[in-house]
Amino acid sequence: MGRPSNTEQRRAEIREGLLAVMSERGYGGASIAAIARAAGLRSGLVHYHYESKLAILTGLVEDLAAGLDARYRARCSADDSSDERLMTFIDAHVATGPDADQRAVRAWITVSAEALHQPEVRTLYVAALEQRHEELKRLFASALKQRGRSTRKASELAAAVSAAIEGTFHIASAAPHLIPKGSAARTLRRMASGLLDGTDA
Repeated sequence: MGRPSNTEQRRAEIREGLLAVMSERGYGGASIAAIARAAGLRSGLVHYHYESKLAILTGLVEDLAAGLDARYRARCSADDSSDERLMTFIDAHVATGPDADQRAVRAWITVSAEALHQPEVRTLYVAALEQRHEELKRLFASALKQRGRSTRKASELAAAVSAAIEGTFHIASAAPHLIPKGSAARTLRRMASGLLDGTDA
């Protein structure tokens, strides 16, 4: 694979600048000047590479979704069972560790708020939620099938865990003291196991 072009690198630096500023001040506090400072660039370069702050944000939404998916894929092994893959998916989203990025979590919460007002952001945000739901549904269906159970409730179980993940993001950003350190992944794994074991055959 070739090295990224200078333009791609600059655009990535600008999105990283928005991430840095937005995680501290929110989207409203992320001026082009502040983004440029965080990226170590001149404001004119930001304007050259992106027509608007909204365009930077939509690029960042794609980065955040891709980052979570990459974290999940990196933790998977080809010989993992269905249950192990489900637990890995949960860990990749809410577990702490060296590959966790609290800035990304805070930025994602800002994205969810902007999705209420910005149609372009809403489209990408909903697409990311749908992708998460579909992967969880597939994982639940596989785990249920291994147990010899019907998969008809896989979508329902996926919705419950996806909502718990999103709720964990919100609480971890706004009131982290309410989540005992390291407990989120353990609790959601137990939740998923309980949903699987409690599902009607």
